Amino acid sequence: MTTPIIFDTDPGVDDAQAIAIALAHPDIELLGLTTTYGNVDIATATHNALLLSELADQSIPVAQGAAAPLVKTKYPAPAHIHGANGLGNIELPAVHGQADPRSAAQFIVDTVNARPGEVTLVAVGPLGNLAAALQLDPSIVERVKQVVIMGGSIKEGGNVTPVAEANIFNDPHAASRALTAGWPLVMVGLDATHRCVLSPADMDAIAAGQGRLGEVLKGSYAFYREFYQQALGIDGCCPHDSCALAWLMAPQLFTTARGHLSVVTDGDAEGQTLFAPEGRDFIDTRWSRTPLVEVCLNADGPAVVTWIVDTLK
Repeated sequence: MTTPIIFDTDPGVDDAQAIAIALAHPDIELLGLTTTYGNVDIATATHNALLLSELADQSIPVAQGAAAPLVKTKYPAPAHIHGANGLGNIELPAVHGQADPRSAAQFIVDTVNARPGEVTLVAVGPLGNLAAALQLDPSIVERVKQVVIMGGSIKEGGNVTPVAEANIFNDPHAASRALTAGWPLVMVGLDATHRCVLSPADMDAIAAGQGRLGEVLKGSYAFYREFYQQALGIDGCCPHDSCALAWLMAPQLFTTARGHLSVVTDGDAEGQTLFAPEGRDFIDTRWSRTPLVEVCLNADGPAVVTWIVDTLK
């Protein structure tokens, strides 16, 4: 039995690593890539998604999506983290394919409705495409098998503000819609992804097993590694987006809890994800008004990294 997924992405160095996993894992059926702004602008995101699948000699539909947040002002892409081209500013080969004529939201709606109860949405960027799909067809909440979000933070704090993780901060209004829609949802946030460090030796093993795609993964990793050395003092990188796929295929490597999520959409705390554990009483019921979801509170970091490397080498 394979796991059919749509991978919603803003590639992005760690997105590229995760896309490689989705392309390589024998038990994942990658139905399509949907793109969003975030780590890069939307045109670059779509270019990179097309390129990465071509480097793996696979023909995967790519549908272009959100170019900006639903409400708030768009911040510049973090070129100091991912490079201006999203892949560490390395030289990239030409892209030959073209994007699907449908929008990302329409692609999600069409694919979920064509295979009700089968498709998992794995979203690792700002969540505008999921919010737009819900606007197009609210009934997909009942037809999607599962939604896995790489984003947010429960106890870890933020990585772009003191309290907010980048994907949620980039479009908190879309995140609020997607995280509280009532579909079966798991959030894999910084509490788990910061426990995982992909070392230079790990990347060497991955590059050796991934051919032309491996060259791009290793080249972009070098730029990303330098950022992490300066920002967190680690020699390697946190493979954030790959952790969403690791949870999907090996959930035993993570510690999770059920409860209610909400997103702060305005003010100094915009983008913060608030989690009220299931069954816990607070002074007011407002924090428990949203549907129950599952969140990751920890991960066996070395085991997750081993899973990533074994999948790709």
